[in-house]
Amino acid sequence: MHTSMVECFPLFIPQQFHSNYLILFSFFSMASSYCLQWLLLAQALLIVAASSDSCHFPAIFNFGDSNSDTGGLSAAFGATPPPYGESFFGEPVGRYSDGRLLIDFIASSLGLPFLSAYLNSVGTNFSHGLFKDQLPKEEYFSQALYTIDIGQNDLTESYFRNWTTKEVKSAIPDILDKFVLAIQSIYWEGGRYFWIHNTGPFGCLPYVLDRLTLKAPEVDHFGCGAPFNEVAQLFNRKLNQTLSRLRKDLPLGVFTYVDIYSIKRELLSHAHQHGFELPLVACCGHGGKYNYNINIGCGSTVTRNGKEVMVGKSCQNPSKRIIWDGVHYTDAANKWIFQQIVDGKFSDPQVPLRLACKAKI
Repeated sequence: MHTSMVECFPLFIPQQFHSNYLILFSFFSMASSYCLQWLLLAQALLIVAASSDSCHFPAIFNFGDSNSDTGGLSAAFGATPPPYGESFFGEPVGRYSDGRLLIDFIASSLGLPFLSAYLNSVGTNFSHGLFKDQLPKEEYFSQALYTIDIGQNDLTESYFRNWTTKEVKSAIPDILDKFVLAIQSIYWEGGRYFWIHNTGPFGCLPYVLDRLTLKAPEVDHFGCGAPFNEVAQLFNRKLNQTLSRLRKDLPLGVFTYVDIYSIKRELLSHAHQHGFELPLVACCGHGGKYNYNINIGCGSTVTRNGKEVMVGKSCQNPSKRIIWDGVHYTDAANKWIFQQIVDGKFSDPQVPLRLACKAKI
């Protein structure tokens, strides 16, 4: 049985930042080699940020799902409504969070400004066409950091298609084969530095716990779905093994495997110790045990007495919550997660983000 990976949607969004330029490619799904070819031809702007770090990354190319999407889904299917973005940006900016995503913290730490969610958000008209001098130079593709965050969408979508756990496990090799093709395509186009996040404990997320049936013995003592997290861990082991092979097959590449699963599991399992509360309950949503309803999502409104009323409201203090809308993490949680990964404690090999160009095993 084969699983089909979600089709990639590239969004290339410029942001003017004083005299510098950033290019940050955001994809809400892992791409095939075809998607990479599109990446190299599509419109882009590059921010070259001055940095005193050991590695100088003039660009970040991000491949991922909605956990790292900075505007692709909004551009394709309509803007995220309030209260998305409220905690940090003060308004929706295309991110599926109340504020910053993990990729935002990564970019900031490397001296790169945030990726704007809309082409016109900086007040300059970039809505049509591309100026020749805005195309990235060829050498930037070999100097950039390629951040990759995969697994959650592919695995959960298989469950939502009523696949059994055995069937989902059997699809993992196919998912990783597509991942390898994408990495190889990037590599042969000049990409060298790869910062790869494994998948998180999706068995603790409200949209999974609310929609999928679990028997009592399948719920762990933290309230998470044990079978789902076991699949996530299996995927992560296979992903790490795949990277070991890629290091041999692509000897000029520098691959850093980041154990996001362990970090998120710690945060969700011991939320109070880290200053958070209600770890399995969405901050923004409507009703039910997990404050999640697939039909009444974060920001949803209804009409009452001729007036539009928001029913998918935010909780009172998002800075104390981990899960934002049942699927994605809050700004505060993303910040905490970034603080754990930046120094390399959860990386293989154990090197800090700023040295990701030197992480040889």
